[in-house]
Amino acid sequence: MSALDRQPQEFDAYSNSYDAHVNAALSFSGLDVDFFTKVKAAYIQEILSKTFGSTKVDVLDVGCGIGNYHPLLRPELNRLCGVDISNESLKTAAERNQQVEYSHFDGTNLPFPDATFDAAFAICVYHHVPILSRASLTRSVRRVLRPGGIFMIFEHNPRNPLTMRVVNRCEFDRDAILLKNEEAESLLSQESFTNVESRHILTVPSFNKATRVVDQLFSGLRLGAQYYTSGRVPVDMTRI
Repeated sequence: MSALDRQPQEFDAYSNSYDAHVNAALSFSGLDVDFFTKVKAAYIQEILSKTFGSTKVDVLDVGCGIGNYHPLLRPELNRLCGVDISNESLKTAAERNQQVEYSHFDGTNLPFPDATFDAAFAICVYHHVPILSRASLTRSVRRVLRPGGIFMIFEHNPRNPLTMRVVNRCEFDRDAILLKNEEAESLLSQESFTNVESRHILTVPSFNKATRVVDQLFSGLRLGAQYYTSGRVPVDMTRI
C-alpha cells in the first residue's frame, strides 16, 4: 500500500515499519497482514488464470510499496514490475525481491511505453489517491496495458464496519478517502474498460482454495471486508 496523495518523504519513513503498523491496526481481529497478502495474491493468480489461461504473463503492480505480494506472485508470472512514489519503499522492495523490476513514478504517470503489460493491479492504493487524480491514474494504467489486458483494483469495503474499524486504527489510512465498488467501476468504465465487474471478498476467512469458493458464493452481497473491481482493455481498439 502506498499513499499517493502525500509527499513521498512521509512514506519513506514507513518503509521499514509497514507490517508492524498494519498488524497493530488488525490486532483485534486475530488476523495479520500476511493472511490478507496471501488471500489477495491467490485471487490475483486465479483471475489471471481465468483471463489468460495461464499466469505466465507480464504484470504491473501500481503502488507496490515494499512489495509484500511479490514473493508469492513472481514465480508464477512471466514478468513483474512495481511502481511507487516512495524511493525508500522501492529500495526495501528491491532488496527483498531481486527478480522484480522496480521504478519510481509521480503517482499518476507510469514510466512505461504503451501496451507494455498484460495485466495490472492496485491493492489498497486508490483510497490514497486524490479524488481528482484517480481518473488520470486509471487512464495511465489503461495506456500501458495491451489489448485484452486486465486491470484489478483491490480496495477496502467502506460498507463493512470491521473494515472501517481497521482503517480508523491504521496510521497509514488516517487521510484515506475510501471508495465503494460503484466508484471503482465508474473509473474503469469512464476510461473505456469493458467487462467491468466487482466481487466482494473476505466475507469469510479464505485460508485455501476451498474456503475461497465459499467466500465467492457471498461476493454479490457487498459484505466482504474488501472487494476487487476488474475491467478489460478492448481487443479491437478501433471500436472505442
